[in-house]
Amino acid sequence: MKKMDFNRWRVTHAKKFSLADFDSGPPSELIFDDDELKHHQTKLADKLNKLQSLLYASKSKAILLVLQGMDTSGKDGVIRHVFSHVSPLGMHAIAFGAPSKTEQRHDFLWRVHNKLPALGDMTIFNRSHYEDVLVTRVRGWVDKKTCEKRYQHIENFESLLSDSGTVILKCYLHISRAEQKKRLQARLDDPAKHWKLQPSDFTDRKLWPDFMKAYSDAMAATSTKLAPWYVVPSDSKPHRDLFIASLLVQTLHQLDLQMPKPAFSIDKVKLD
Repeated sequence: MKKMDFNRWRVTHAKKFSLADFDSGPPSELIFDDDELKHHQTKLADKLNKLQSLLYASKSKAILLVLQGMDTSGKDGVIRHVFSHVSPLGMHAIAFGAPSKTEQRHDFLWRVHNKLPALGDMTIFNRSHYEDVLVTRVRGWVDKKTCEKRYQHIENFESLLSDSGTVILKCYLHISRAEQKKRLQARLDDPAKHWKLQPSDFTDRKLWPDFMKAYSDAMAATSTKLAPWYVVPSDSKPHRDLFIASLLVQTLHQLDLQMPKPAFSIDKVKLD
């Protein structure tokens, strides 16, 4: 598989940015027949596993992968499939739900701090601190002024993380409203998947235009060189996973991580 130019899906600071301008279908660069698709998935999984092991050994950088998207966009699926061959050592997946009463008594970033990756670790946020400029805005729980202040707080917060050695990748899993309908119906039709359903899934669907506007504004305001947003075409689950795996592999390669030198003289060790 050829190296991809992810700038095409990268969000830049632009007032005119809109998710409506991005296709949710699989990009041509990732369209293969079934055998080729499996081959690329296996190859990327092996590369990601080796690079994550190097990340853990070097302890010079940390990776924070933020996954956001509408219900059924595949946040759980990405975690389950992209990282299936990666050692759990140094890997953490954190799901953020509605803030607890204790969390509500603190600033909105408080609950995020102790979930961040240490150097050498890779952490995936299933939803994140961005919920506090998305759901809160659409529901009218914060006003425009507060929301804009939070954009700035987030940008400063992520700048601090970057300065401390954390590499931040933020992925919006972009699905169409029609695709969401299919996935919600599949959950309704399968009793084994009823546990995944929440009343908010259907309430939020009615507010789709409001969420698209909130996402577009938040991503335009907080996508920076140090903490970029990527719009991931996600109507196709395998292609969504291939996209994110490719992005992670390319990002880790660019870090030029080095295996640390042993703390003692290996060549002097003699086994009985």
